[in-house]
Amino acid sequence: MATKENDQIIKENNCETKMGLPCVLEAFTSIFETGSISNKCCGELVGLGKVCHSALVKRTLENPLFKDLSPATIIVKSIQTWNNCLALIDSPSPSA
Repeated sequence: MATKENDQIIKENNCETKMGLPCVLEAFTSIFETGSISNKCCGELVGLGKVCHSALVKRTLENPLFKDLSPATIIVKSIQTWNNCLALIDSPSPSA
């Protein structure tokens, strides 16, 4: 997916205004580095929506600063973070 498409998705969905900076940093760390994301930030991430989440991750991968990272690894971590947050938010009672 081209940068232009990601930028358009991000702009059209107001993706950059839906999460507070502390949670953006937590999500970033859990995907691009090593760290965990709090329940509060999981709520913000899920509120952001999967379309925004994917577009923001892909746009970050296109940044030359992150050229040494493995896109495949980052996409896997991105999906894991999303799924973990979704499970946390969607199931207040232990249904699993």
